[in-house]
Amino acid sequence: MKTNLLSLLIPAASAHKIEIAEDVGATLHIEPNDTPRAGEAAQAWFALTRKGGKVIPLKECNCELAVYSEPRKTAEAPLVQPTLQPISAERYQGIPGAIITFPKPGAYQLELTGKPTNGNAFQPFKLKFDVTVAAGTRKATTNRQETPEVSQEVQNVNSNQRSTQNFSLPFWVMGLGILVLIGGIFAVVKTLRSN
Repeated sequence: MKTNLLSLLIPAASAHKIEIAEDVGATLHIEPNDTPRAGEAAQAWFALTRKGGKVIPLKECNCELAVYSEPRKTAEAPLVQPTLQPISAERYQGIPGAIITFPKPGAYQLELTGKPTNGNAFQPFKLKFDVTVAAGTRKATTNRQETPEVSQEVQNVNSNQRSTQNFSLPFWVMGLGILVLIGGIFAVVKTLRSN
């Protein structure tokens, strides 16, 4: 049943995450390629549609976005609540979008809530999207040029990251170091035994 309803609400999109609540569905896309990286600003957008496939632009939806780290406790406050801006992406015009900087690699949940700005064009909704964030290629505290649309909330997250960001090595570097150490130990032992 969900598959049939899904095909009515949202056209197919590869690699995008799709959620449905009440009579509203949304496709989430995060630039670049639905693979956000820790410490790097990422553009997220939501193609909102109501039953029948009609697009819901941001001007017709009183929408709010909250970002939580996972696992999430019941009454936990969001890490950030980015301001949604109307954007144009793919074939969609004026849909909700936001710039998000995830503080570290791991699991997050984006929660999009909304209700119609006028009348009852659609039912109030709450959509939850699970997002996995990869390790970034640069530190969150480096200076970079950002567009004026970057929300104050994202800037606040970046300033909080400076105090909480831990230095970590990629897994393969640690594994390589361990192999070199073990190889060195075996070489020393072999040399001592042959003498």
